[in-house]
Amino acid sequence: MENSFTVDDEDAGKRLDVYLAEQVDELTRSYIQKLISERMATVNSQPARANCRLKSGDLVCLQTPELEALEVVAEPVALDIYYEDADVVVVNKPRGMVVHPAEGNYSGTLVNALLYHCRDLSGINGVMRPGIVHRLDKDTSGLLVAAKNDAAHASLAQQFKDRQVNRRYLALVHGRVKEKAGEVDAPIGRDPRDRQRMAVVQKNGKQAVTTYRVLGRYHGYTYLELKLKTGRTHQIRVHMSFIGYPVVGDPKYGPARAHFNLDGQFLHAGLLGFSHPRSGRYLEFKAPLPKVLQDVLDHLTPEEACEPGE
Repeated sequence: MENSFTVDDEDAGKRLDVYLAEQVDELTRSYIQKLISERMATVNSQPARANCRLKSGDLVCLQTPELEALEVVAEPVALDIYYEDADVVVVNKPRGMVVHPAEGNYSGTLVNALLYHCRDLSGINGVMRPGIVHRLDKDTSGLLVAAKNDAAHASLAQQFKDRQVNRRYLALVHGRVKEKAGEVDAPIGRDPRDRQRMAVVQKNGKQAVTTYRVLGRYHGYTYLELKLKTGRTHQIRVHMSFIGYPVVGDPKYGPARAHFNLDGQFLHAGLLGFSHPRSGRYLEFKAPLPKVLQDVLDHLTPEEACEPGE
């Protein structure tokens, strides 16, 4: 499978291996370096070394081995479908469900369920990620749109790239957020000390902007609505930890000790809006907090309530 990217001004000057590790985040940098050494990466159609410095406008291509030997099986897993037509399907992903198959998770994923339900997903992302335009972390619940044909996939992918998709999340964080609203503008990249984590980094980081608004304050916690202006891996979790308010239940970027017996972070993709790829009509969907998260809120002691838009 070939992955192609055009280097923008923001990424000019980066090493080829660093750039590809950021663009294809499901592959480790060491594996990407192996592919580069096997002449599987080109810059402007010419094989390049891992330390090649990129220029704005360069066309970078990476060939990855096809996973044809692995069959992704359609499975009759229940889906909470909010909208569906011939082009797209919008689902409310439950906590604990992986979006697409990967090592250790080849069954029970959203892709397995979508293949059984739809039968006609877009093939742009290959056999492992058919129809998948964007992702949610395993333990993040909420709304996700999948494409049922390549034209829809291309349209939705462009909307995400152009930041035209409206995504709003609900999160409970540690501490008392004093401001009623705010913005975090801090670049995100791989943590240089731990490649399994993301971090706010100046060197090799990509622009990341998250806005937040206080919905309610509780003793020791704040309930927030957050909006993504960019879509970096673990963006909300990294940004909130960076400013001192880690997401509750997130051992990767917050306290290691479990809170409220939650298995995973208190983070929910509650609103999703986009232009329909065929008609151009704006569609917007809202999904309430799952019960396990709502129960946490219901048992907290309110400090004050904030009306939407305050």
